Amino acid sequence: MTSPSLSESEAVPAPSSRRGRTGRFLAFLSVALGVMGLLHGYLGARLLSLAGPALRDAGWLLLVVLYVSIPAGFLLGRVLPNAFTRALQLVARLWMGCFAILLTAVVFTDLAAGVVHLTGGGGWYLAHRPEVALALTCGAVGYAVWRARFGLVIEQVEVPLTGLGRGMDGLRIVQLSDVHIGELLDRRFMQQIVDRVNALTPDVIAITGDLVDGKVEDLRHDVEPLSQLRATLGAYYVIGNHELYWNAREWMEEVRGLGLTVLHNEHRLLTRGGAQLALGGVPDVTSEGFLPELPSRPDLAFEGAPAGVPRVLLAHQPKSAEAAARAGVALQLSGHTHAGQIFPFNLFVRLQQPVVRGLKRLNGLWIYTHRGTGYWGPPMRLGAPPEIAVLTLRSV
Repeated sequence: MTSPSLSESEAVPAPSSRRGRTGRFLAFLSVALGVMGLLHGYLGARLLSLAGPALRDAGWLLLVVLYVSIPAGFLLGRVLPNAFTRALQLVARLWMGCFAILLTAVVFTDLAAGVVHLTGGGGWYLAHRPEVALALTCGAVGYAVWRARFGLVIEQVEVPLTGLGRGMDGLRIVQLSDVHIGELLDRRFMQQIVDRVNALTPDVIAITGDLVDGKVEDLRHDVEPLSQLRATLGAYYVIGNHELYWNAREWMEEVRGLGLTVLHNEHRLLTRGGAQLALGGVPDVTSEGFLPELPSRPDLAFEGAPAGVPRVLLAHQPKSAEAAARAGVALQLSGHTHAGQIFPFNLFVRLQQPVVRGLKRLNGLWIYTHRGTGYWGPPMRLGAPPEIAVLTLRSV
């Protein structure tokens, strides 16, 4: 199939769509900041209750500054980019990860303190509980930073597909997702990923969105190694929600120019050993707000696909699975969740996505949710190591 054309007007959200999205964002931001404020208060109360007056005052001041750095860093870093706001943004990213880990450590040590108190012992522990929480946090943060940057896992998964022709049995799809090339991940990281992928000798390469965080003119050099990707049946790409924040139309053209096939509500028929597979792709489920004439449509992606040929869909968010099932998809490859990236965020992702990680059966189809190859926000991963997925299709 040929790519649907994009007019200039399609690259800009309609005013009503922008207003609705802005309203939802502000409501979410207000709730999130309120909850974060309460949790910062909890941390201060639990960590500083045994401190002297000077240390307690300094601790509360530091917590207030770090709390303010989160919205200030993320908003000012984009609206007024300069050396100061970029530094503030880095502080916000680091603190966001440290905050999640510290909160977990404080809750854990509080629960342990309750058990110790009930047993009538543990005087030393009760007196030094804040120090224990901080020590646990420092160790976990160090590990999480290392894991995010150097702890990449090659995840091997076999997927049984009914109706898959014998010629397609053993087809290997290497999936990347959520690489997030941008301020903290650059060309060197991209080159390492490309080298790892090529070493796996894939039949198909699939990149399921959130490849970048930034403008084409700023990141063109960093993503250029994608042109070196090699797969016997091609490399394919769909946009995620982050491309939509940075002019998706330009990124689609840039990636296409690097030799990848951009699937935007369309499919390609792959042939091997006399058997066929329909590989389709859709933009992120939020794309309609940015590209009104091209919503995320699995049914449109497989329009004209031969009956009886198994369908594999690339869709950034797992929540596309319901529409994918109606379109007769056998396997959906997604990302977006980062598997929570840092515990306990994974517990909240479950409220928003049907599959947080790994291979699951849902709505009559298989869905594989990738943990992400890079990271977003905090340069940390705890309980959700980054991955390159190798999915081997098996006929049954």
